[in-house]
Amino acid sequence: MPRPAAPLDEFGPYVRADRQVWAELSSSLPVELSEETLRRVRSRLDTIDLQTVSEVYLPLTELINHYVENTRRLYASTHDFLRLGVGRTPFVIGVAGSVAVGKSTTSRLLRELLTQLPGRPRVEMVTTDGFLHPNAELERRQIMDRKGFPESYDRNALLRFVMDVKSGVPEASVPVYSHLRYDIDPARSTVVRQPDILIVEGLNVLQPARRRPDGSMALAVSDFFDFTVYVDAAADDLRAWYLQRFMRLRETAFRDPRSYFTRYAALDEPEARAYAERIWDTINGPNLEQNILPTRGRATVILRKDADHDIDWIRIRKV
Repeated sequence: MPRPAAPLDEFGPYVRADRQVWAELSSSLPVELSEETLRRVRSRLDTIDLQTVSEVYLPLTELINHYVENTRRLYASTHDFLRLGVGRTPFVIGVAGSVAVGKSTTSRLLRELLTQLPGRPRVEMVTTDGFLHPNAELERRQIMDRKGFPESYDRNALLRFVMDVKSGVPEASVPVYSHLRYDIDPARSTVVRQPDILIVEGLNVLQPARRRPDGSMALAVSDFFDFTVYVDAAADDLRAWYLQRFMRLRETAFRDPRSYFTRYAALDEPEARAYAERIWDTINGPNLEQNILPTRGRATVILRKDADHDIDWIRIRKV
């Protein structure tokens, strides 16, 4: 029998499981991942391997499966009580964390694994990048240097999208963000069609509701999540990973003449590094400290990475 996860705080909301203890919690769901699929979903700098998938992401998938099954029973019971003739309510997962922490890899991995659950659910994934205000609007509001901060997103559009999916509308459209252009692509959109499970990945998806000028509380997108994951790491590691990613992109994507960042490909290495450090220290770092990190305690599960991008321990909300 697996050893129980050790309580982090007898009266706190989380229990903490070290990597080995967490791995022992998994049983025998018919879920697996090939090396080829892992290469496809893994980000450039992420070092995740199949052992990590087995020890970290399979138990996480099994835990999510428990939530999916029990949440669906609750929704069905509630609909019966209210005599509502509605279909199955989609299960929505939020994935949050800093720039460069590996949210996209985590989200893509979960999508691949969750599609193998019993019944083969249809799993869709969207990123909140598509709900950033276009650059022209950010410039009009004079917040171009706060891109990624909560105020740089069209939060009402994101909220409407998640509410539409949760309500079972036949189609819900998502704007597409071009990382090459560093802007919303007005000619493209993605359509989500009644998924069984929706994964919403973004920096600020765990933000709580805001207070309106009249004193009432607005809705937040996190109000519609059934399960949430926060991918965590030390601030110094996050900064180092961001700088490493920037310098690698300088040798690859930034050399594309269509890229917004083409101008930085021509910088010598010290100049490019200084520019990347300035971006982190004035934008990404403050956003992490002021907006992203304070939402960590709202997550269902926290995955903590070490300096090598490996998952060191996991915290699971117990209440």
